[in-house]
Amino acid sequence: MNKIGFIGGGKMASAIIKGIINSGYAKKEDIFVSDKNLETLKNIKKSYGVNVLENNIDTVKNSNVVIFAVKPFIMRDILLEIQQYISYDKLVLSIAAGISISTIEEFLTNATVIRIMPNTPALVNEGMSAICPGTLAKEEHIQIASDIFKSVGRVITTEEKYIDIITAVSGSGPAYYYYIIDLIARAGEKLGLDYDTCLKLSAQTAMGSAKMIMETGISPEQLIINVTTPGGCTAEGNRVLKNSDIINILDETIKDTAKKAYELGKK
Repeated sequence: MNKIGFIGGGKMASAIIKGIINSGYAKKEDIFVSDKNLETLKNIKKSYGVNVLENNIDTVKNSNVVIFAVKPFIMRDILLEIQQYISYDKLVLSIAAGISISTIEEFLTNATVIRIMPNTPALVNEGMSAICPGTLAKEEHIQIASDIFKSVGRVITTEEKYIDIITAVSGSGPAYYYYIIDLIARAGEKLGLDYDTCLKLSAQTAMGSAKMIMETGISPEQLIINVTTPGGCTAEGNRVLKNSDIINILDETIKDTAKKAYELGKK
């Protein structure tokens, strides 16, 4: 059984801890968490019963899988702090945005590094995580990372060169779906139905539509055909969408987000 250490105990770390305990992947006594915020540690201890430590070095010493779940701007200091305690048998998983595998490997020369881009729906076990293996990562390491992040949603394995696109599509993507869900709800409200009811209708419809894609394997194009009766209500809405600038707007949204992710990663 792997002993898993978290450096950083924020919301994403908490979601992963909850997921791996609930899935049975790890026992609470095999999980170690360090964070500079003592209140955060207190809450994690109370919620999950895991081991909490005030020292990052102790977390590393007690773990064979170390997960960096911290803000990017403090990563350098943490890497310097723990680098001499990272032996060749440690697996390092990083969810720190914008911090490349090569940067981590430069500091932790003995470590096997895997970078992961999760997203916030992991908080409700519906996350989408992209796993990017480092130069020393083997299949067994990728499997460990995959098993951990499957406990909070779905997983793909890909190359780090695609990380900026992944950031735009799934990392930042929830914000754009929230925006669209809200706009559809407010459009319904303008027609006379109360906003709370419209929001429930819009959000559940979005969730159900996503599950249709994920679970049936049917393409979005075919699903649109399936729900559309020629000359009917959906056909009329499709006409409005096709005559709008929505394609260019979404293209620009994803392109600019990916560009920003690239720029932040170079800093």
